[in-house]
Amino acid sequence: MQDSNFSPPIDAEALAKLQAWQGRSETLADDITAAPVRALSATLDRDDAPPAPGTRLPALWHWLYFLPHHRQSEIGEDGHARRGGFLPPVPLPRRMWAGGRLNWETGNPLQVGDKVERTSTIASVTHKTGRTGELVFVLVRHEVRNERGLALTEEHDIVYRAAAAPGEKAPPPTPAPQDAVFSREIVPDDVLLFRYSALTFNGHRIHYDRRYVTEVEGYPGLIVHGPLIATLLVDLLRRNVPGAQLARFEFRAVRPTFDIAPFRVLGKPAEGSSDDKTFSLWGEDADGWLTMQATAVLA
Repeated sequence: MQDSNFSPPIDAEALAKLQAWQGRSETLADDITAAPVRALSATLDRDDAPPAPGTRLPALWHWLYFLPHHRQSEIGEDGHARRGGFLPPVPLPRRMWAGGRLNWETGNPLQVGDKVERTSTIASVTHKTGRTGELVFVLVRHEVRNERGLALTEEHDIVYRAAAAPGEKAPPPTPAPQDAVFSREIVPDDVLLFRYSALTFNGHRIHYDRRYVTEVEGYPGLIVHGPLIATLLVDLLRRNVPGAQLARFEFRAVRPTFDIAPFRVLGKPAEGSSDDKTFSLWGEDADGWLTMQATAVLA
């Protein structure tokens, strides 16, 4: 009997079919309402003033909007929508948010009360074979507009991986830098992961279903959302640099973070920067390994 996670090799013909998705676009409309802002503030353990119309949306909190609303009958085994809609039907079972690059129009911030529109385009589909098997990278470009015009552009990297092979070893880890100027310890308990999944309407089972993530996908514990770690990095900057507003942010997931131990988010002014607006930020697991790298540039 064939393993449900088995996927045939991606040959030139299969890759061409996936690359037929390049150039596809979709546009979604939403409203920047106050309730998700209050909820994420509580989830991040912040003591923010209640949001009101005109309150500026913190950087990365736009991920609370334009959420997927697939019907329950459209959900696949992993908790995501079945493949083949807007995103190409990549036949690899493990799917992760690998990183991204964001640019804000600093003269036009997103605000509570805005009516917004996001246009998303499949920019590229690429295939590689790595040490642990096949990889497919999908790059999605987003443009977010409010009534005043363009507010944000974002490039979103999605990686699809083959199922874990028996006895497969993780790639060699990278030690995290040891010269942080500020840091914060995070306890990734089930409630934190549940609340963030709920806020982003993220049904991906790797974040809340311990049996699925350990027995099917082969990980040692629940996986902390990459966007949550990125949000915590920016939140760390806000806690340590009063009034910080971002102009640019880029991040890359280096290693999964699991709920089996606390982790840290850390940062410092970037080395070699000619101004005081560029910061290096990173995540570190309980063993001192680098989990995420990021650079933030203030407006």
